[in-house]
Amino acid sequence: MTLLYKSPILCMTLSSTSPQSNSPVVLDGQACRLSGDWTAQALAVSGEVKRRIVQLARVRPAANWDLTGIAKLDAVGAQLLWKRWGAALPQGIALTDSQRALFDVLAKYPVEQSPAASARQLFGWVRSIGRGMFVGLEHGLGLLRMLGTFFGNLGRLLMRPSRGPWREISAQVYRVGAQALGITALVGFLIGMVLSYLSAQQLAVFGAGQFIVKLLGVATVRELGPILAAILVAGRSGSSITAQIGAMRVTQELDAMEVMGISHGQRLILPRVIALAIAMPLLVLWTDAMALIGGMVVAKFELDLTMQWFFGQLPDAIGIKNYWISMIKGTTFGAWIALVACHFGFRIKPNTESLGRGTTASVVTAITGVILIDALYAILFDEMGI
Repeated sequence: MTLLYKSPILCMTLSSTSPQSNSPVVLDGQACRLSGDWTAQALAVSGEVKRRIVQLARVRPAANWDLTGIAKLDAVGAQLLWKRWGAALPQGIALTDSQRALFDVLAKYPVEQSPAASARQLFGWVRSIGRGMFVGLEHGLGLLRMLGTFFGNLGRLLMRPSRGPWREISAQVYRVGAQALGITALVGFLIGMVLSYLSAQQLAVFGAGQFIVKLLGVATVRELGPILAAILVAGRSGSSITAQIGAMRVTQELDAMEVMGISHGQRLILPRVIALAIAMPLLVLWTDAMALIGGMVVAKFELDLTMQWFFGQLPDAIGIKNYWISMIKGTTFGAWIALVACHFGFRIKPNTESLGRGTTASVVTAITGVILIDALYAILFDEMGI
């Protein structure tokens, strides 16, 4: 049974018992008849090209093609069929004179992939790596310029302290420091409990439960506390700084500051970098204290170590040098997070989509940089024997 529809698609084999469908097609035994429009305009419908390719793939290779029912056929539709046929006309195909002339042109002037295009596809991963390196270099130069601007403004602040943005600095210390005490205390306490619980299980096997003080103290004060505080501040305060400066770009406040002669570096970058460099070491000490308290609580119940004994062992187990290392890391992490947040904030374009992407990139870059800086500190302190 032959069914003919005016819908511009292609053909499928239908049995005499098959219900009518909206498929555009005719299949008469081994004959595949196409109808409708096969033009760029018809194929521009959402998903239409994919549907036609799927249906064309179902036609048997030995089928006799009939294109005389096609109302309109342009180069785009002809190229779609030409690729399906393997760049050669099938045997016994029925064509109109204009259609045959169109396919003769495709056969005479085949659309071949240029060597340059093939090379681009073959070495696409190399291009991606190179593009990523150039983008990274661009961001690195931008951060370096921002760091130079910061030191220049810092020098002017030290020369004329009375003209410094002290009110903005104190406001930023409150926002990034005091308002972050709750989340850092909670996370530090829970991490200390988890670390102490896992360590107590292993130390109890060897009867060395008393060493949990040194294990927990050094791990928390030297590494875990600074990293935890930096990650939390990067996600909380770093994203806030980027979004705030980006919103100023969207609302053209940055342009207004330039017109008024107000320095971005002195009024926006300098207060935030100084505030985070001051607040981060204090947050690190606070996180260390909460983590040690959490570990002490678990040690009391798991290893039956009294809190008085735990506190008494802490000074000898940790040592003052580990606290200085923790403070140095905190200051460095804070300055890094502030610089990255300001850098991505100033790169945001005046639209909301760029604001979301910039904030995400700021947090990811800040956290990745914190981990890399911590690794460099570990190598440096190891070489110094500290």
